Amino acid sequence: MAIDPTRFCINRKIAPGLSIEQFFQLVHKLGLNKVELRNDMRGGSVTDRLSHAEVQALAQRYELEIVTINAVYPFNQADDALLAKAEGLLKDAKGVGAKALVLCPLNDGTPVSDSQTVAALKKLGPLFAKYGVEGLVEPLGFPISSLRSGVKAQALIREANVPFRLVLDTFHHHLYEKAEEEFEAGIDIDAIGLIHLSGVEDRRPTSELTDEQRIMLSAGDLLNSAAQVQRLERMGYQGIYAFEPFSSVMDNWSAADIEREIHRSIAILQD
Repeated sequence: MAIDPTRFCINRKIAPGLSIEQFFQLVHKLGLNKVELRNDMRGGSVTDRLSHAEVQALAQRYELEIVTINAVYPFNQADDALLAKAEGLLKDAKGVGAKALVLCPLNDGTPVSDSQTVAALKKLGPLFAKYGVEGLVEPLGFPISSLRSGVKAQALIREANVPFRLVLDTFHHHLYEKAEEEFEAGIDIDAIGLIHLSGVEDRRPTSELTDEQRIMLSAGDLLNSAAQVQRLERMGYQGIYAFEPFSSVMDNWSAADIEREIHRSIAILQD
């Protein structure tokens, strides 16, 4: 299986110790051209407090496309405060030239009905249209998540009649017990906008896994992310794969460590 390198993207979560310019330099050095920015980095700002124009200029200098900003949370609690937060991130996305903004559901054990989620999507749809930014809904597979299923997320998007697409995350797919039985018959490959990739080697029970266990891909990956990618390719997915590890081990990684892990993960997928 050969995946065009232009389909690989690097989520900034892999480089918590690097400035936005250092991160862009690293991705460019790797010969890749896509990045995801975040609103949960140490500096508390999507842009490291640079202006939108400065970030755009850096992206152009290093020949990078900003694919998304992560994330609006909790999108399915669309009260005035959430809508204001979403609009702020949409301004950031439009300002830096990001094509999409990720939407994550409430993840604290509080149930949210399907009708509430649909209502939230309907509220958010016109706001995203106003800024010309695509919405990407990312179900979270944690047992306490209010939206765990990719198939259900796609159904709710259709019911809301908004032009949003799905983020399928190989970690969250693994956590959701019914994901496999739902997947091939129920998923709409054409309505997937992005795939998030990570790996897990920790052998604790699946229900006890957290973001802390998320590393890059390896031969011992219990998520079987490479097999998930092979299936997606077989089913006709032609979109972007973004590496999104979360573990705090990356706090101590050097640029060389990051480069090594990205090279290794891509090699596993290209094997």
